[in-house]
Amino acid sequence: MNRELNKNYEHLTLFSHGQVQTKMVTDEIVAKATERLQQKGFLNIPVDKQVNLAAEITRLKKEKNAVILAHYYQTPDIQDIADYVGDSLGLSQQAAATTADMIVFAGVHFMGETAKILNPHKKVLLPDLKAGCSLAESAPPDLFKKFKDQHPDHIVITYINCTAEIKAMSDIICTSANAEKIVNSVPKDQPIIFAPDKNLGRYLINKTGRDMLLWDGACIVHEAFAIDKLLELHKQHPKAKIVAHPESETHILKVAHYVGSTTGMINFVKNDDNAEYIIATEAGILHQMSKEVPHKTLIPAPSHEDNTCACSECAFMRMNTMEKLYLCLKYELPEILVPEDIRQKALIPIQRMLEISKN
Repeated sequence: MNRELNKNYEHLTLFSHGQVQTKMVTDEIVAKATERLQQKGFLNIPVDKQVNLAAEITRLKKEKNAVILAHYYQTPDIQDIADYVGDSLGLSQQAAATTADMIVFAGVHFMGETAKILNPHKKVLLPDLKAGCSLAESAPPDLFKKFKDQHPDHIVITYINCTAEIKAMSDIICTSANAEKIVNSVPKDQPIIFAPDKNLGRYLINKTGRDMLLWDGACIVHEAFAIDKLLELHKQHPKAKIVAHPESETHILKVAHYVGSTTGMINFVKNDDNAEYIIATEAGILHQMSKEVPHKTLIPAPSHEDNTCACSECAFMRMNTMEKLYLCLKYELPEILVPEDIRQKALIPIQRMLEISKN
């Protein structure tokens, strides 16, 4: 009997030691991944292939009272696991209204910053800190400050696709969904600087008749659409309507049957009587759009590059994956932080936008 007890004790001791060793190895991996976080941008920790990522993400967000906000340009699996999928305006409104303790932003860096600006006391996470934005990067804060200082009589309207530092130098923020309304809210005798998207700016000048001073920035994804290929594609589908995002270049917008934000594009395709559409924006939108109109034909607009899907994808948006989203929720890293002085200044123009958008 004593021998049997001794054997059981030895087994339990070995098992206990094994658990401790496993935990020590795991802790070491996490510690190293955390140290390299700024360099890598994400937690580079192996995920067991047996892990059901969707189930674990759902469990973790419930356990931590977290909300997952995802942009239309995310991959389908991330869109399907999110609590809300939308455009920049909708995401900002959701971020401002959420009662969750934690916000996980499946999007790009400036979106996470906006959520943190609106929620200073909540933890805001981004699966990959290096998920940036070519448009946001086109407006370095030091250069923009010099530009602004050269035109002290102008108020500054900035597109939400910009850094927290640029927002802090702005008077009002806008999105593609409310940009025209924001511009029209400014007295006609008041000069305006519009930044950072020159294509959206030109579109707004045409729509509103305002002679705005434009910053020379652009989105590489929306500038990738090839007008010659688009017209050739339309010849092959003469009944198709061309639907475009206003970040696209003027020659694309001129041939479009509808121009609007991502949400506006989805609503147009949903409510319009046509059966076939050519979609000129980031290809991720096709997932939600096809859910809304499964009986309609959606064709991605072609880009300059000869890629297999003949469409444009944002490499930054594609940096987020289900594995990174799972690790982000599990370890609550990477976290978005905004210096308090910048946050307070950036909050003012965002709140002005949200207030104008209510009316």
